[in-house]
Amino acid sequence: MSTPVIAGAHTVPFVKESDHVVDLGSDAVRGLLSSTGIDRAAIDAVISASVMGGSLLGQKILGRLSLTGRPVFNVENACASGASAAHLAVGMVRSGQARVVLVVAAERLSALGGGALPLDPTDVEAAQGAIMPALYAMRASRYLWENDLQPSDLALVSVKNRANGALNPIARLQAKVTLDEVLESKPVADPLTLLQCCPNSDGASAILVCSEDAAKELGLDAVTIAASVITSGVFSEGPRDLTSPDITVRAINEAYAAAGIGPSDIDLAEVHDAFSIAEILYIETLGLCERGGGARYVADGRANIDGDVAMNPSGGLISRGHPVGATGVAQLAEAYDQLLGRAGARQVPGASVALTHVTGGGIAGVDNGACGVHVLTV
Repeated sequence: MSTPVIAGAHTVPFVKESDHVVDLGSDAVRGLLSSTGIDRAAIDAVISASVMGGSLLGQKILGRLSLTGRPVFNVENACASGASAAHLAVGMVRSGQARVVLVVAAERLSALGGGALPLDPTDVEAAQGAIMPALYAMRASRYLWENDLQPSDLALVSVKNRANGALNPIARLQAKVTLDEVLESKPVADPLTLLQCCPNSDGASAILVCSEDAAKELGLDAVTIAASVITSGVFSEGPRDLTSPDITVRAINEAYAAAGIGPSDIDLAEVHDAFSIAEILYIETLGLCERGGGARYVADGRANIDGDVAMNPSGGLISRGHPVGATGVAQLAEAYDQLLGRAGARQVPGASVALTHVTGGGIAGVDNGACGVHVLTV
C-alpha cells in the first residue's frame, strides 16, 4: 500500500461575511495550486466538503478553475465534513485508486444570518432546546461542579486561544482579550459567555493528499499521515457522561494505535474548541493529564505554544473561526505548516508530531454524530 502524505495546503482568511461559497472554495484551490506549482494534470480526483454549500459544490468550484472532467465526490458529515473528506482521500491514496487527490472544503455561514447553527427540528433533543450552546453549557456546569472550579477556569481557554489567533493572519478574530473581558462578555448559556463561543465564519481550505512517491516526483514538501480515523457516535437511551466525550475517546485511542504513538509524543494538537469547555475536555481525552485536570493544564501554561503540548496554536475555533465544513481541512493545513516550520510567529518549537481532531454533533442519543482524528509526522 502507498504511504499517504499531505504535500500542500492553503487556507483563505476566515471572515464574518463573504460573497459566495464557490468563490471561497476556488480561492483556496487557486492558492494551493500557486503555492505548490503542481501541474493540474497530476490531480487524479477531487473531494469537496461542506455542510451548507449546496449540491455539486465540488464541480462548481472546479468549473471556476477549468479543472473539470475528473472524479468529484461531495461530502457532508456535520462539523467533521472536512476531516471526513481528508479521510476518504487517504483511503484512495493508500489503496492505489489515486496518486494525487485534491481536498477542498468551503462554508459560508453568513448566509444563515447569524446565531446558533440550526439543528434538525424533528430531532427530539433539538426540539426541546438542546442546541449546541446549551449542550456545551451543561457540560461546563457539570465539569465545574465535579471539580470544584469557577467559570474563570474555563475562560482562560479563550484568553489563550485569542492570543494565538492574534498571531495568525487568516484568523477570524485577531485581537487579544483579557480574562475580565471574557467573563464580562454577553451571557450565552450559563456559565458560557460570548467570548467562550466560536464565531460563525465564512472560509475555505484546501490540501493535496498524495502518495509519498508522487510527492517526491512532483518535488513537493510533504508530511506523513500516520493515522486517519473517522468514527460515529454510539446511540444510547440512557444518561450520558457529559464530561467524558465517548466518541473522541474511541477515535483518539484508535489514532494512537494506528500511528504507534501516545500522548507523550504529541507536540501540538488542533482540537474542536467550539466552546471553552470543549478544549479542556479534549486535553483530558488526549491523555495529557488526569481526568479533571484539564483546566489546571491550561492555567499552568502547559497548553501554550511554548508549553508541553501546544493546544490550538492557530487560535482554534474560538479565534480562527468555525466555517463548519471547512474546519477539519483548515486544521490539517495548520498542522502541515507547523511541521514544516512555516507557521511564523505562532510556530511551535521543534514540532514533529501533530494531531487534529474535529467532531460533528446535533442528533439525539449520542455524544456526537461524527468524529475525525488525524496524526501527522515528519
